[in-house]
Amino acid sequence: MKDKEKIAVFIDADNAPANKMDKVLSELARYGVVNIRKAYGNWKSAKLKPWEDILHDFAIQPIQQFDLTKGKNATDMALVIDVMDVLYTKNVDVICLVSSDCDFTPLVTRALADGKFVIGFGERKAPLAFVNSCSRFLYLDEPEALSVPVQKATSNIKSDTKLINLLRQAIEAVEEEEGWAMLGPIGSHISNHASFDQRNYGFKKLSDLFMAIDLFEMRKTNGSVLWVRDKKRSKQSAKVIIAK
Repeated sequence: MKDKEKIAVFIDADNAPANKMDKVLSELARYGVVNIRKAYGNWKSAKLKPWEDILHDFAIQPIQQFDLTKGKNATDMALVIDVMDVLYTKNVDVICLVSSDCDFTPLVTRALADGKFVIGFGERKAPLAFVNSCSRFLYLDEPEALSVPVQKATSNIKSDTKLINLLRQAIEAVEEEEGWAMLGPIGSHISNHASFDQRNYGFKKLSDLFMAIDLFEMRKTNGSVLWVRDKKRSKQSAKVIIAK
């Protein structure tokens, strides 16, 4: 991504923790400048007091939405309308959605179709369809995602079939001779089609994740270029050599 991308942040204050907002903005600073900051909710509700306390600190514009009908949330609709307005009338590069409860998948899909990079923040209860549709998604209720990584048990990671398949497919897509693939292209390939972020698994860098899983092997060339290979390919190569 280019330097100083323009970012618009939309917060579902009813379903997001206020005490993580500093971490959210710090993460977004890696991508560019946050020009639009809006938070939606019924600000007459006592449960939004934590958000009310930080609005001025982070220059967030509160958007009032009354609970007109019991059991119905007008916040979601107002947020969607404003995102669409921004897509049509503002020059932004990145759309950020902060929510843990509601499924904004169609909105994310629309923003992606318009060429936007979509970053999501939420808790583990966020719908998987929403999580997976984002260009990148980080969990706010796990300390490793937005602070110092806390590594998860390797056995748990190895049992995550979806993760292992994602890593293997990325290696296969960019591999060169004998199944070796450079780490940089692996990361780029993953980013192009998944909301994956290694920090959600407790690792600061993608290389740390690969090194923690004994299903892969790594090597370094020219002093700094990291390569990764699936050990399955290593065994296959050895069998071919023996057969010859």
